[in-house]
Amino acid sequence: MAIKLFKNANIYTPIDKGSPSAGKEQNLLKNFPKGGIVVKDGVITAIGNIDDIEKPYRIDNTIDCKGQSLIPGFVDPHTHICFAKLRESEFEMRLKGVPYLEILNQGGGILSSVEAVAKASEESLYQNSLKHALSAMKFGTTTIEIKSGYGLDTENELKMLRVIDRIAKTTPLDVVATFLGAHAIPLAYKDNPDAFIAIVVDEMLPAVKSQNIASHCDIFCEKGVFSIEQGRKVLEAAKRLGFKVKIHADEVNDLGGAALAAELCAISADHLLAASDSNIEKMARAKVVATLLPSTAYSLRKSYARAKVMIEKNVPVALATDCNPGSSYCESMQFVIGLAVLNMGMTPAEALVGATLNSAYAIGVADRVGSLDVGKQADFILIDGESPAMVAYHAGVSSISAVFKRGENIFFNKV
Repeated sequence: MAIKLFKNANIYTPIDKGSPSAGKEQNLLKNFPKGGIVVKDGVITAIGNIDDIEKPYRIDNTIDCKGQSLIPGFVDPHTHICFAKLRESEFEMRLKGVPYLEILNQGGGILSSVEAVAKASEESLYQNSLKHALSAMKFGTTTIEIKSGYGLDTENELKMLRVIDRIAKTTPLDVVATFLGAHAIPLAYKDNPDAFIAIVVDEMLPAVKSQNIASHCDIFCEKGVFSIEQGRKVLEAAKRLGFKVKIHADEVNDLGGAALAAELCAISADHLLAASDSNIEKMARAKVVATLLPSTAYSLRKSYARAKVMIEKNVPVALATDCNPGSSYCESMQFVIGLAVLNMGMTPAEALVGATLNSAYAIGVADRVGSLDVGKQADFILIDGESPAMVAYHAGVSSISAVFKRGENIFFNKV
């Protein structure tokens, strides 16, 4: 395969030392102001200032980046983009002050999406999910996690996971599939959630494992949804089957989900708007990534997760869209970065690390994406600006001029 040289780029990349960046290290970036990248077979074989890397290689194709900033492709580690129908009416209900958990108790929220998925054909579910995956790609996402969780029975959870697997096979994106069978309590089990948990453990998890179409398992632990004990039961069962585990934790109430994530050495704990200092400290000791979802707080008009406190306590912070039809209809990691910088107090460097390297660790793919290093995939985006700060500075639009996946231009062509 041809060897490509990307030259005349102002390269910024997180520094991967073999673990997520935490504390002061999350604010560090490597910069090559006159940078170049050599790509062979979709993999980076050299990176640095152009004078140091150009001569030793026989280059077949040279791409002039025209002085633009070049950063890793975004890694979105928490999405629910596999869904069948939007929920605009609930958005209006929230604007009138109806709490999300009340909407859920009325059969809306997640349960509304469950009904839509059950009625949808697999093809229509795929087409709707594909549209949102490709939209995310246009905004610079090159690796994405997608959850099931709108099935709530074995048949429909597997249908969702097949759709997610098909997206992985039919788009340029790297896709990480997460089984979220315990996303809400089905109406039939409203008075006996333990019986539903037994189905998740004894029927759904083995079925998902046998088809080998998900690598992670998640659960929504929250008041009115699943308890910490129920979360422990599901995630321990998942670990025994070889799944990596993560948890929707402390989104509305300080239930102790962050502490459970630390106890089980989960790969990440997500949301964390209500997590306590003591449980954040437990996450730090256990090296659990905190995946924060600022677009959800924005949409629900809630206080944002305490990103700076987590960083100060040496918890690695990742950022994600939480793209879903209810609480965060957003595919743009650029918007998420802007919210993190302007509303959560993160520096542009901290936010970039959170949207690339730490988010790659949050879904177990940092060995190949999340930073620009020799041996990793040539997944990167060109920003029309002097630095990555342009992503947060230029609000409400896309600052991207081109998206590259394994060295191939997959969106736009302005270079």
